Amino acid sequence: MPAYHSSLMDTDTKLVGNMALLPLKTQFKGPASKETKDTDIIDEAIYYFKANVFFKNYEIKNEADRTLIYITLYISECLKKLQKCSSRGQGEKEMYTLGITNFPIPGEPGFPLNAMYAKPSNKQEEETMRAYLQQIRQETGLRLCDRVFDPQTDKPSKWWVCFVKKQFMNKSLSAPGQ
Repeated sequence: MPAYHSSLMDTDTKLVGNMALLPLKTQFKGPASKETKDTDIIDEAIYYFKANVFFKNYEIKNEADRTLIYITLYISECLKKLQKCSSRGQGEKEMYTLGITNFPIPGEPGFPLNAMYAKPSNKQEEETMRAYLQQIRQETGLRLCDRVFDPQTDKPSKWWVCFVKKQFMNKSLSAPGQ
């Protein structure tokens, strides 16, 4: 069975590096335009996460897939933090902190997928990429709390936490040992 790919790439989609700058349904400020459709790339990544996380190889079919890969890896990082949280409130604080924490972008040492992602071509593109990835990180963390925490018990769902040990493409956004 093949991995799931993004269906959100249009011919007029802007690129930052070789990553698609897709619209988002978000409340956070950033370079992404407001999404008007029902589904955005974060919804798609969360929906496909449980299936895609089992793949060790992933064929990139378009630039939106690079955005999907980044979000999938970020979801794995979020789940590592959320499994230790005892309530949704604590989880939201952890996700906020993780979302704004300094992180490497393509082209910088410490970014695990430098072979697949193009380095930003100039300072302005670098700032746009960093702002877009931060916007994605913040919104993904918030939406993941909606999915992961059980409203009755206010505890993380075992059906999400069980994916903590899985590594998509044998990669991780965090340094080894973190």
